[in-house]
Amino acid sequence: MFSSLRRVVRRGYRRAVDLSHPARSPLGSAVVNCIVYQDGVRQEGCAEVEEALRRVRKAGDGFVWIGLHEPDHSELSTLAQLFGLHPLAVEDAVHAHQRPKVERYDNTLFSVFKTVRYVDHEELTATSEVVETGELMAFTGEDFVITIRHGGRGTLGPVREALEAAPGQLATGPAAVLHAMADHVVDDYVAVTDAVQNDIDAVETAVFSPDGGRGDAGRIYQLKRELLELRRAVAPLSRPLEQLATQPIPVIPPEARAYFRNVADHLSRATEQIGAYDNLLDSILQAHLAQVTVAQNEDMRKITAWAAIVAVPTLGCGIYGMNFDHMPELHWQYGYPLVLGVMAAACFVIHRGFRRNGWL
Repeated sequence: MFSSLRRVVRRGYRRAVDLSHPARSPLGSAVVNCIVYQDGVRQEGCAEVEEALRRVRKAGDGFVWIGLHEPDHSELSTLAQLFGLHPLAVEDAVHAHQRPKVERYDNTLFSVFKTVRYVDHEELTATSEVVETGELMAFTGEDFVITIRHGGRGTLGPVREALEAAPGQLATGPAAVLHAMADHVVDDYVAVTDAVQNDIDAVETAVFSPDGGRGDAGRIYQLKRELLELRRAVAPLSRPLEQLATQPIPVIPPEARAYFRNVADHLSRATEQIGAYDNLLDSILQAHLAQVTVAQNEDMRKITAWAAIVAVPTLGCGIYGMNFDHMPELHWQYGYPLVLGVMAAACFVIHRGFRRNGWL
């Protein structure tokens, strides 16, 4: 049942979040949808949060799914009073910038996920943004799910559509929504990690190109910084998923734990890839620095060789410029061309020697 959801999500829905039932006051513009699901089927006519919750609890079946986008404290406080949310979790949900985690407050589960997006670019530069992050949070109770999105990334429209296409999945309750969110976020991790490999391959090719890629240090460091940001989003989610997959939690049915373990396996793949990419970038950087050092040594050898060649005529000019009267061949008619010839021959011999040894 959970596996059918994965197949639908991966078809790549690209529609915006559902705005067909916007909530009215006093919750303001932060609420982008409020929908009741019973027996896995979407119910119409529940635009207001209070009405939706009353309907679910009166029927004793189904749950209400409320979607928020960057709510302020007053807007979320209204929901907190209605659903009995813990003040600490409400504060974290408002201020964002939280570490991925899963916290239990009585019978309510508060989950935080970091969302990521690969930023397309024509060419990687020393200032290119490669990874863009956001946050996705969820309050999960026995009969409600409140999802909160921070940043431009992390829309749950595709997840909602995939779930509605699988009523059997939705019939299992709020845990199905939490699993779908986690699966969607981790799938994005894998996709972004695969996309980053193209940038790493481009940098590696440039470094080992004939010109040595002397200007690639900035690009390598930028890619390592972006990879670090990706790691900060991906790696901390391992422990929360382990909690969902192994620990008894009231809002997570025992049969759902296996599906969270499956998500955790995909997360492990992304984490291992990021670690491997980071090690590869370290090796590429070391190779680049070694190439720069070799190039500098070659330049120094050339400079030294030319300095040695120039030293020969400098020596001759220095000796014959001392203005002594009794110097060899000083007054000889062919003395001047002879000295020039000796200096030229010496320079030629030294130049040939340096060329033979690879210094020039």
